[in-house]
Amino acid sequence: MPAHLRIVGDRRTDRLRRATEEPDGGRAVVAVCHQRLRGPYTGVDTLLRAVLPEAYARWPELVDRHRVELLYGVPELAELVGEAPQQLAFKGPFEERTRFYGSQMIRCMNQGIVTFLNEHARRLAEAGDPAPLLVFEDAHAAEPSTQELVALLLRRSDPGRLRVVVSTVPVASLTGELEGALARHTETVQAVPGEPSPDGRSVEELVRAYVMADGISDDPAEIAAYETADPEFVRRLHDLRAEELTPDADLGTRMGALPYHRERGADPGGLGREALTEGLRISAEIGFSAMTLDMGLRGRAVTDPVANADDFRRFTALAANALVPLHRLDESFDLYMDLRRRYTDPNAHMISSYGIAMLYTRFFSPRDHETALAWQNNAVAIAALLPDARERTLRQVFNDNALALIEMHRGNLEHGLELIRVGIERLDAMLEPDEWVVHRSQLLYNRTRLLAALGRTDEAYADFTVLIEMDPYYTDYLCERAKISRRRGDLDAALADYDRAVAMAPPFPELFYNRGTARAEVGDADGALADFGYVLEMEPDDVATRMRRAELLLGLGDFEAAEADVVAGLELRPADPELLCMRGTIALEYGDAEQAARWLDAALDGDPGYAAALVNRAVASFELGRPASSVEDLTRVLDLLGPDPDVLLNRGLAHEAAGSADLALRDVETALGLPGADVAELEPVRKRCRRRLAGV
Repeated sequence: MPAHLRIVGDRRTDRLRRATEEPDGGRAVVAVCHQRLRGPYTGVDTLLRAVLPEAYARWPELVDRHRVELLYGVPELAELVGEAPQQLAFKGPFEERTRFYGSQMIRCMNQGIVTFLNEHARRLAEAGDPAPLLVFEDAHAAEPSTQELVALLLRRSDPGRLRVVVSTVPVASLTGELEGALARHTETVQAVPGEPSPDGRSVEELVRAYVMADGISDDPAEIAAYETADPEFVRRLHDLRAEELTPDADLGTRMGALPYHRERGADPGGLGREALTEGLRISAEIGFSAMTLDMGLRGRAVTDPVANADDFRRFTALAANALVPLHRLDESFDLYMDLRRRYTDPNAHMISSYGIAMLYTRFFSPRDHETALAWQNNAVAIAALLPDARERTLRQVFNDNALALIEMHRGNLEHGLELIRVGIERLDAMLEPDEWVVHRSQLLYNRTRLLAALGRTDEAYADFTVLIEMDPYYTDYLCERAKISRRRGDLDAALADYDRAVAMAPPFPELFYNRGTARAEVGDADGALADFGYVLEMEPDDVATRMRRAELLLGLGDFEAAEADVVAGLELRPADPELLCMRGTIALEYGDAEQAARWLDAALDGDPGYAAALVNRAVASFELGRPASSVEDLTRVLDLLGPDPDVLLNRGLAHEAAGSADLALRDVETALGLPGADVAELEPVRKRCRRRLAGV
């Protein structure tokens, strides 16, 4: 049985030679992944360039289905398969960009690429054609986005159909996810070092070879020559290489080799700063969080904070922003504070105050909306003092929008709505229709969400419809409109929006989860299981999806599969009350009331007011001959939820079993007076109790 492979060796040539010795090495696609070449998707671009032309020729609808994610990080691939549809955020100037993505978006794109590669391999197999061997060389030097994609491929791909080889040095700096995937899904082999050959190159030739390889050479002689070479000569070579690359540089090269060479050329604070600024802009636009952080910190290192203060602030602010999706919140806070210490410039303090406010209201745990309010009020106050009237209005509206978000979090929905209403009116009065379009759409989005939160669903639905027409490929709008349809009870409309979003968007797990729950509500068990299954294929640690699938499987009578999902969830969250309750419920279905009671006790230890666990423990106690315990639990449920005919029926049965026919009769008669009462179940109990009380 073939397996994915990890090849370990000191030299690239040795590792590649070992890869070609594999039985399928003759059809390998070799993707050198060193990020110094073309940034985050170095190697991914090579792989897709190799696969896409044949895939598009044979199965164009497969490429069309995944076009967004295939082209998202490497838009130049459009020359092979045509353009991808774009969201509004990518169409305007960078200076007007107020919606940025991060590593979570890249993960969705990576999941979509993996889905495409696996489906392509499946179709090849059905046609009797083997898929290529995918060799990811220099994985230890790959940017985290590529390491993530490789990890997903290892986990999600069947090596019998799509085999992956990962090549690294012996001591490799890898993400935790890739390290874990390599440990679980690969066999490791050592690359045997080749015989050294005589090298008659001069020192100058060795240095030149190192620089012309864009600094990724692992030849000891080239490295040693470069490290000891005359600095002036080295700088000249880096500038020559940068000039050679510039005319045909794609986006990747502008994030990778170009800034690398310009940083090491004769003018790092000038040409180097400019190259890093461009690389920063590209990575921030796409959402390569780790690359944006890297560019920002490198930009700070070569930028004079006094002579080039605007650039220094930009490097710092975007690096601080990129740290958030990487969950490095304290470092983000520290960078914002660094700006505040360095500058008296109002913009520096306005930007940093806004950034810190967002950390407090959106990301810190626990959230602190009051502290966020204090910081955001500072940003609002500074915006009101800016000297240029146009800039002042733009910044006031932007910061009032952020203030509205904080007020929404504080529960002041009407105040938040008023802030946004005024902002929309001010921008509409000042701007032409084609100016700051993305920011204006975000204002409308926030107004719409506030309307929905206030229960003004008709207005919210109409506004979401306008937003969908403005920006049809920003599928959050479709998902939000679907939520409103579900609140209205219109599941057909909700499913239509989910289906449209699924057809246009990369595979967001939340989108498939939401569609799965809607499908379950309309009785489409197969569709729901397919959606939940896809979510768990992508993200097996998604406990909420495991729970929902377990509920569905339980309802279908597949207790074994339901229990497997619950057990998997409990491995991740051993004390989760919902999972423990479900484990107890499944034990009841198996007829093991004693084991069920133990699981339900554990659930209630974690959440004493968990009504479902109380109800099920009452059932277990009843089956174990402890009706008094059942009465106690069901009484607590009624205290929590109020009168409920089904709970009253069950408590009546427990009273009856305990010999308290009078209490049982009272519960049954109360239940019969409530809406939704199951008369067919209640009437026989009432008759029995009356007979018993009458002594019959």
